[in-house]
Amino acid sequence: MTEAYAVPVPKGYRVGVWEVREPIATGAFGSVYAARRVGDGTGLPPTAALKFLPTGTATPRRLTHLRELIEREVELYRRLRHPRLVRMYQTLTVDDPGRPDLDGATVLVLERAEGSLSALLAASPRPAAGPELLRQIAEGLAQLHGAGWVHGDLKPANVLLMADGSVRLADFNMAAELEGTHAYTPAFSTPDYTPPELLWTEIGERGRRIRPSADVWAFGVLAHLVLTGAFPLPGATPAARRDAAAAYARGADELRLSPELPDGWREIVRACLTRTHQQRIGGAALLRRVTCAAGPGGHTFRLPRPRPGRRLRRWSVAAVLAGAVAAVTALAYGTGVWPGSGAGGGGSGSDATANVSAAAYGASELRTDRGVPPAYRLLIVETAHDCDQEEVSPVLIAAMLKVESDFDPDLSDPDNNEYGIARWTPRVLRWWMNEDGTPGETVPEPPFPPAESIPAMGRYLCWIAPRLHEDLPGDRRVLIAAAYRTSYRTVNATGGVPPDVHAYADRIAHFLERYTPESRK
Repeated sequence: MTEAYAVPVPKGYRVGVWEVREPIATGAFGSVYAARRVGDGTGLPPTAALKFLPTGTATPRRLTHLRELIEREVELYRRLRHPRLVRMYQTLTVDDPGRPDLDGATVLVLERAEGSLSALLAASPRPAAGPELLRQIAEGLAQLHGAGWVHGDLKPANVLLMADGSVRLADFNMAAELEGTHAYTPAFSTPDYTPPELLWTEIGERGRRIRPSADVWAFGVLAHLVLTGAFPLPGATPAARRDAAAAYARGADELRLSPELPDGWREIVRACLTRTHQQRIGGAALLRRVTCAAGPGGHTFRLPRPRPGRRLRRWSVAAVLAGAVAAVTALAYGTGVWPGSGAGGGGSGSDATANVSAAAYGASELRTDRGVPPAYRLLIVETAHDCDQEEVSPVLIAAMLKVESDFDPDLSDPDNNEYGIARWTPRVLRWWMNEDGTPGETVPEPPFPPAESIPAMGRYLCWIAPRLHEDLPGDRRVLIAAAYRTSYRTVNATGGVPPDVHAYADRIAHFLERYTPESRK
């Protein structure tokens, strides 16, 4: 176990009837591990997620804040038992004087999820199950609000997906019980899901005053994201979208919802994203309208699963990709950061200021709001950074993946003998699949996973770039892409883009423009 974990716990460690297995995620205030039951436990499941919260090793101020967060979460778990809220089975205290780093630690034994809405959106930005998932999320909000509580930090990372396809709301560190029309919650939240009236609100001694309408605004943002793959307010970064929300609240701008938002959901999202909290729809009415819009259901989520089989040769980028997948799943329980060696999915933590988001990685080099799947952002950016040719950028790689396969990792085109997200021909991939530049010993057989296909694309593009003539007209990035589709010799001999790939080149140019951040234009 690395020291990156707030609470390092060795594999095999026993707490009550639980044995710690693999680490899931960590935050500044807690660490989460998968666990299996190894002792008698009437009414307890065979597996769980254990959230370890540290003891006297922090400053008094930090421990006071931590105790407040624990008390909020535990109080809600103890008092509310609803089918759409993640379940807490036990709270335990570690008694181990021989391990001062663990002795006295609080352990929350939580329901183990299959994954999170974040993980699902990373694999499929507009999942077919979206309407039904939203119905269950609205149901969870109605249960919370009906019991007199506000969630305070609703977002995809805090929506758990269970093995049976059902939804659980999770991470109640920011949850607060209503005192009349308001509740008080710590001054932490995610800007993209925070209503305009709370973005710059004053924070009193008890924290920030919050209403259930804050959760309704967050639901509107989440629904737009699930159904269209984009945020409802413009901007390439959370800060830009925060400014857009403020302009909208002042009446200086209008709400421009995506044309891809289904008609039945347009008015629902508008009813959530009103300029003031007074105009916002209530939780019970929201559930009725969402239930009607979702229809009879039928779709259930399907989490992305790694392909078994072939060893990934590019271990460094594969590790980055594994970290991204682990992160979007681990964030489901609210954990802020994860170490490079962590893996798995499902857990809990509480450092809201330390979020690491695969979806936002490389935002200064590649737009985050134009449909590049978050699951591939880390891989795309790191692949570009491995090339010393300026034209081989994250934007070029993303544009080419979009045009080649529409980011489909399972693409299969036997007629052209091309497979995977980068449309590799097996005998050509053989020459670019190894990081050390040596060809593969044998011709690989599909399927070709993205963690192999994308770095190979980057190596090939990096080799092509200096071999194109300097005096060729046009955007060199488009010329590099054309050479990938044909060859650098063909592009040089033609004096530019060959006629038979003009349409391809035009699409590359379109997505180069689309994926380039405004600051780089």
